[in-house]
Amino acid sequence: MSAQFHEVADYLRGWQERLCEALGALDGGTFGEDSWERPEGGGGCSRVLTGAVFEQAGVNFSAIHGNHLPAAASAARPALGGLPFRATGVSVVLHPRNPYVPTTHCNLRYFEAGTEQPVWWMGGGFDLTPYYGFDEDATHWHRMARDACALHGKDSYRRFKAWCDEYFVIRHRQEQRGIGGLFFDDLHEGGFTHNFAFLKRVAEAFSAGYEPIVRRRAQTPYGQRERDFQLYRRGRYVEFNLVYDRGTLFGLQSGGRTESILMSLPPEVRFRYNWQPQAGTPEALLYERYLQPRDWLSP
Repeated sequence: MSAQFHEVADYLRGWQERLCEALGALDGGTFGEDSWERPEGGGGCSRVLTGAVFEQAGVNFSAIHGNHLPAAASAARPALGGLPFRATGVSVVLHPRNPYVPTTHCNLRYFEAGTEQPVWWMGGGFDLTPYYGFDEDATHWHRMARDACALHGKDSYRRFKAWCDEYFVIRHRQEQRGIGGLFFDDLHEGGFTHNFAFLKRVAEAFSAGYEPIVRRRAQTPYGQRERDFQLYRRGRYVEFNLVYDRGTLFGLQSGGRTESILMSLPPEVRFRYNWQPQAGTPEALLYERYLQPRDWLSP
């Protein structure tokens, strides 16, 4: 195991701890902890909170190794498929109770493949999935994303935002999952130190982007109409994660712990046949304005 792998894994363990403390303070509840081991090698620690603000909040850390790199992890470098590998990462999925608080996701990961002078790369990002949209929240979220990219390269925010918009699409419905954020993979150019610093900035930007939105919206009054719409839109989240999400596919292909992998799914969800929101409603506005890729930082 390389010194680089240890350095990233140690940071991600610490970030899991700090993030759970911050989310617990927002919610007033406490995360339960569930450690696990993987038969082929390595393991992780899953932390899940069911509380007042978060119907389900999951923050999972893993550090695993195996003899065959799964296809879901090597799409950008197919020649590495099947090589021995090590991977470490943190995956965060937060499903709030209040429909006016958006669901959010963040993933940060580091891979090494091969034994002699292993190839390494980093990936991850974060995105926001509102049920009821607010321009103020969308602008703040993307400002934090832009600021995280400021030292990585002048075009990084534009590229990683576009990548996020292209990735988080429910293609069989031709529908965005949310308002996007950042998505990147196969980061290695510029060296380890440069990219690791960027990974850490993304972690901090995630908290700085999401926590103010929670504080702003968590006490907004809502009724059964808003709750029903939230449960319906959660169905879209399930569709994406089970059909397209590379993290879910990697976890299942690598023999990871199923309960931890599927922590990303919401605890309650509702499917409706051939339903459409009525024109002129806040629910219709979500589709018309917020589920469309746009530049949230231009006047």
